[in-house]
Amino acid sequence: MEQVAQFLPLIILFVIFYFLIIRPQQKQQKSHAEMLESLTKGDKILTSGGIYAEVVKVEEDFIKIKLNDTNIVKLDKAFVSKNVEA
Repeated sequence: MEQVAQFLPLIILFVIFYFLIIRPQQKQQKSHAEMLESLTKGDKILTSGGIYAEVVKVEEDFIKIKLNDTNIVKLDKAFVSKNVEA
């Protein structure tokens, strides 16, 4: 019984750590992945570099975005920060 009592604070600390850090981070990663999968042509996005752009074409790992009327660039999907509602 004493051995269990010795590990009880460690177990409680792990449970608190899980609910305050690990679980919210997993939810955030899941919602970001769902947002990336739902990207379609014409969506307005914000990149992690702070650039607002419009999606021109969605590919497997990359998307083509239009920065202005003349510049279209290829961007890794991981660098899409969020989908901006117009």
